[in-house]
Amino acid sequence: MDTAFFIASKIARIFIDPGTVLFVLLMAGTVLVWVNWLRWAKVFLSLGCALALFAFLVPTGGYTAMFLENRFPANPMLPDKIDGIVVLGGVVDANISHAREITSVNGSVERLMAFADLANRYPNAEHVFTSGSGNLFDQTLKEADFVAPILQKLGMNVKNITFENQSRNTYENAVYSFDLVQPQPSETWILITSAAHMPRAMGVFRMAKWPNVIAYPVDFGTIIGNTPNPPLNLRSGLKGLARTLVEIAGLTAYYVTGKTDALIPAP
Repeated sequence: MDTAFFIASKIARIFIDPGTVLFVLLMAGTVLVWVNWLRWAKVFLSLGCALALFAFLVPTGGYTAMFLENRFPANPMLPDKIDGIVVLGGVVDANISHAREITSVNGSVERLMAFADLANRYPNAEHVFTSGSGNLFDQTLKEADFVAPILQKLGMNVKNITFENQSRNTYENAVYSFDLVQPQPSETWILITSAAHMPRAMGVFRMAKWPNVIAYPVDFGTIIGNTPNPPLNLRSGLKGLARTLVEIAGLTAYYVTGKTDALIPAP
């Protein structure tokens, strides 16, 4: 069942991408022009233009990111005793790291920086990095197998870190990590991931029976109180719209399938 969900989510992600939708509309409209089905050609081309105009003018990604990032506060107050810290992957590109023989990171590297900082503050806590591969076609290379060098550079002792390398999505991050470390009901854990992804992650960890999880969001991309500006750039507009659709679809799918405790989890 988990594999079917993983495959379905990856396929759905392709077809809800606004870039894919725009491509299909333009291709269909062009083909219909050449076969002289002008009425339907106008429909498809007009829909494509409408989508492009919407992405160009409406900061959908900014509004959605702001809403999701505001669900859990930044720099939460932490107790004196923490039993464990778990950080979600999505930072290291395993394929590039393997091919180039150097750790290749993306814009979510703040997750690792927060992980190292909190591990230094709570050296006696259990430290967990969780991420396998989200690749639909090849599960050979696992992110957790490539992240150790950068954690060492950040001053962490990798011998004290539990690396979970079989998970393919956020749901499996929570379930497989739970099975590895077996957190006890009396324990308090910190969860680190990007702020816009934190609602879904917290909902999943709660449903997976993780005890007393404190959200520690990072990678903020919006400013509280600021009104997002129109993209005025088709590429960035489509990218922001894609992030919006992916997160909304993810939240909805996880809630409908019982993987989160709420449609949009909150503290």
